[in-house]
Amino acid sequence: MSALVTDSKKAACTGVQRLRTVRRRQMRRAAVAFTFLMLGLVAALGVRVLLGTYTVTIPDFFTLLSGGDIKVRGARFIVMEDKLPRAVLGALAGLAFGCSGAIFQLLLRNPLASPDIIGISNGASLGAVIAIVYWGASGFTISVFAIVCALVTAVVTMLLASGGTNVGNRFILTGIGVAALCNAVVIYLMERISLGQATTASVWMIGSLAPANWGRINILFTMLIMLLPLVLWGVRPLKASAVGDELAHGIGVPVGGIRWYYIAVGVLLAAVATAAVGPVAFVAFVAGPIARRMMGGRHTLVGAALVGAIIVVAADFAAANMFPGKSFPAGIFTGAFGAPVLMWLLVQGQKKGK
Repeated sequence: MSALVTDSKKAACTGVQRLRTVRRRQMRRAAVAFTFLMLGLVAALGVRVLLGTYTVTIPDFFTLLSGGDIKVRGARFIVMEDKLPRAVLGALAGLAFGCSGAIFQLLLRNPLASPDIIGISNGASLGAVIAIVYWGASGFTISVFAIVCALVTAVVTMLLASGGTNVGNRFILTGIGVAALCNAVVIYLMERISLGQATTASVWMIGSLAPANWGRINILFTMLIMLLPLVLWGVRPLKASAVGDELAHGIGVPVGGIRWYYIAVGVLLAAVATAAVGPVAFVAFVAGPIARRMMGGRHTLVGAALVGAIIVVAADFAAANMFPGKSFPAGIFTGAFGAPVLMWLLVQGQKKGK
């Protein structure tokens, strides 16, 4: 009998040691991945600011950043009023898009759940276009309209999808329909306005960093600082809810409250980013899966945010410099990158019978 107890203790100790080894490996992988993503974001910002059709050396950049000037004519305007604002705005918007997409994918337990697919970004775009067309709004006013319309879109989608089981899939399917409706209304409004208004409003249909300026950056940065505590407040119950509603209820997670809370937070993140740069396509959609692959399958809001920032900054650099003499919206390049990923996920889901 004593031998049996001893063997059981040894087996338990071996199991605990294996578990600790696995956790240490996961932590090391996560640390390496976070370091890689941070360095990747710094590299993307450096490439966007220093390279391209107009290049600047690192010493000259720090000279301009400190308030000095260099001999090249127009260097201060190009770097400080064009390239640097676009890089900073792109990074902030990408952080918001990536984090928002990861929240929805974790909350609804579906890789197709992202703001640009379930209608949230489309609702924010509709609000911005309405503000421009009917009130001639600009700056912070557009952000307010975008946020309010995105929240209304999310509430309508959630109400239509509520009831019964399998809320996540119904939310996604309903959101796709709501997104199509929002796009139809935006196109209708675009047909009824002047060419000048259409040019201004087109940013909120495709997604572009061309309107970047320090005022817009300050607004977005302030909103993200305000949203950060809200994102961090319920991360543990959010991740716990990923195991399923019944099991989450069993371990004491208020699933309904967490769902509504994080839907609101995810909508706000997507709305403020869309209000700043427009609905840059597929960033929120692809950031989460890429981050999870790097983390060995673990959900990570921070990792998804960093991936989103890298994608937006890199896409804007490619859009501005890939074709000499022409500059395209960043949303075109992210859409070209994200569409194959969407088709791949659909094919993989079909193979698995989902």
